[in-house]
Amino acid sequence: TLCGLTTREIARAFLEPEATTAQRLVRAQRKIRDAHIPYAVPARELLPERLDAVLGVVYLVFNEGYATTANDGLVRPDLCAEAIRMARLLVELMPGEPEARGLLALMLLHDARRASRIGADGALVPLEEQQRERWNGAAIDEGLAVLDAALALRRRGPYQLQGAIAALHAQARRAEDTDWKQIAALYGGLLHEQPGVVVELNAAVALAMADGPERGLAWI
Repeated sequence: TLCGLTTREIARAFLEPEATTAQRLVRAQRKIRDAHIPYAVPARELLPERLDAVLGVVYLVFNEGYATTANDGLVRPDLCAEAIRMARLLVELMPGEPEARGLLALMLLHDARRASRIGADGALVPLEEQQRERWNGAAIDEGLAVLDAALALRRRGPYQLQGAIAALHAQARRAEDTDWKQIAALYGGLLHEQPGVVVELNAAVALAMADGPERGLAWI
């Protein structure tokens, strides 16, 4: 809400009906009002315990920009840019937090493909059919460097794993060069760190690409 997303957009992010989200928001606003919870910047020692929630919000803002719910087009570059700006700020404020770097790397690597995601007819172009020469090389290089800096801190987390998956896609010069074996292994680690139906579906797709469609379809 603070980032300007509508109830419908928030509901989509949480994979739930809009009416459910509206009720949750009303309850949250009522709790804040009745408990007189002040709006204040937390003390520095309280920031780490709140970081996961903040990173989640930033990523959901980016996702709404990357595949918009109710816009005329399929992409909202303004939201993507705002999410990346906020992630850069988090890295600047908390340079010792590898997951902040991991999220920034992930979004840079995804955003690098934005120009090739929409065809001339306005339809979404699947990853394997995108013109890779249109990908933003500077954004990819920055994303890879930021990811390396995150991994060097040696505290693995889900955004770093997702960033590593995005990096493997970004480094493949052709779709057939994609290292699906390694991507499937990374999804296994991500599923352990962040279990859920969306991650599991993506893991099944990666398994199908790595070992054949039968295994992936059986899992699905």
